[in-house]
Order: sequence, then structure tokens, then C-alpha cells
Amino acid sequence: MSAADSAWPELPVATWADTRDTLTLWLQVVGKVRIARTPLLNHWWNSPLYLTARGLTTSLIPDRPGRSFAIDLDLVDHRLDITATTGESRSMALESRSVRDFHAELMARLDELDLTTEIWPVPVELPDAIPFPDDEVHTAYDPAAVTTFWRMLVEIERVFDRFRADFVGKSSPVHLFWGALDLATTRFSGRTAPPHPGGAPNCGPHVMHEAYSHEVSSAGFWPGGDGEGLFYSYAYPEPDGYRTYAVGPDGAHFDEAMGEFVLPYAVVRTAADPDAALLEFLQGTYEAAAELAGWDRAVLER
Repeated sequence: MSAADSAWPELPVATWADTRDTLTLWLQVVGKVRIARTPLLNHWWNSPLYLTARGLTTSLIPDRPGRSFAIDLDLVDHRLDITATTGESRSMALESRSVRDFHAELMARLDELDLTTEIWPVPVELPDAIPFPDDEVHTAYDPAAVTTFWRMLVEIERVFDRFRADFVGKSSPVHLFWGALDLATTRFSGRTAPPHPGGAPNCGPHVMHEAYSHEVSSAGFWPGGDGEGLFYSYAYPEPDGYRTYAVGPDGAHFDEAMGEFVLPYAVVRTAADPDAALLEFLQGTYEAAAELAGWDRAVLER
């Protein structure tokens, strides 16, 4: 096996779609705890999760003066840990179980730590949403697939961070949005944007208005579609000529149904230089937005 093959693992969506859907819903429960307890940051940056050396974390969440806590998901040993800065902790296994059971146990463990948190117990950004306390449909959990997915994200974040380093304007962290389970990073021109029309399932218009209050070029990775997942990139508002802008590498194209540029993960994974292939896509799609919308690139770029 080559170094590229070992660093960029293969994970066809069809082999873990049920597990992916369960994991997405579990992460929505965790993410809603964070968003319920933290002040609103611009573009909902108080909601995502972050990669760690073993999985994902909420980062520190405030409780009261002198006490904060974090929820960490160990995706190697498959355990969820709630840890308070005062030393108390609780754990629960990540294993095949319903969303209903996961939600109930997480809320119980928070109660035991005097961290009772009320959340809106309904999934967002997903059609046909089943409230968490009622969801006995999603139960699959393949530990090996989840670990592989996390290892994919580790490689992707590494390249996203390299891409982000060349921009000195406002840009988001590389973070995992739990609504659709996508790892993303966003660049901003500094100009305000027209109100977003909305349309995400089970997601109020105020959510989209805050997320897209300013002009953006955003890129990410989504573990969906028919192959091994997709890298995507879009601009809001979309400038004239954006959809026909020439973007590489081979395999990248504008998907009319999604309204975004896409690049199959498999194209990157099998490239002679995966990092270079992904960077070409990220840079090309950013330039499409920045050039066509007249961003002040001399000021915004390193």
C-alpha cells in the first residue's frame, strides 16, 4: 500500500450509509447541547464540533463561574465522555443503539453531573425528521467505518488548514457542522449579503439569515452521494458566470442539482498527489467567486 493510499482511506458511502445516518443524529444531539449553552457567535460558529486526536469534541462549554465541561467522542475506542473542569465525568458506549436510547442516556448523564440541558429534540437540515425521543429507526453503528470516516476527516482538515493559511481576511475555523455532517471552512469578502432565501429542511429562515449574512466562498466535504463522498464549494450570493468558470482538477464540475462545484473524494484519494488535487479544487473555486464578484484580493490574501 502506498503512503497516499494509507493516508486517504477508502469508504464507499453505500457500505456505511445507515451508520452515517445514525452518527449524524447522535452528533445533532451533542451539538444541540453546545448550542443551547453558548452565546451566539457570528454565522452559528458556536454550534460545530471539532476534530481531536481521537475523534470529535464540543470544546469547552460554560456551565457557571468556576465550572465548564466538554463532550468528547472517542472514535477509536468508541466512547462518549462528558468531563467537567471540576473533575467529575461520565461516559457512555458508542455502539449499535437507537437515537432514542442515545438521547435518553446522554441527557441522564448530564443530569447526573448537574448539567441538565434543555434542547429542541428535533433533527435539523434533514427531511422526514423524527424527534430524538421517538427515533427507534436509526440504530446502526459500524465502529470500523466510523473510525475510517474520522481518519478521512483528519486528512481533509490538514489540507483545508493549508488552504485557509493563505487568506488573511475573515475566515471560519475548519469545523464539522452536524446538520448534514459536513466538514467545512468559509472565506468572507467583508461585504454584507442579501437575505438568504432559506429552504433547508426543518431549519427556520433566521438560521440561514445568520449563516449567510455576509458574502462568502465556502468549501467542505460531505459523506453523501453515490460514491465515497464529495468535496463541494459554493458562493453566496452567486456571481454571474460562476457556474461556467473553469475549475480543476479533472473530475471537478458544477452540479446543477446541488448548485455547487463538486469533486468526488475518490478522485482525490486516487490522485498521484491527493493534497495538490484538493488544493487545486479549493483554490480554483475560491478564485471563481473572488474574481467574478470583485473581491479585494490584494487585501484579503497573503
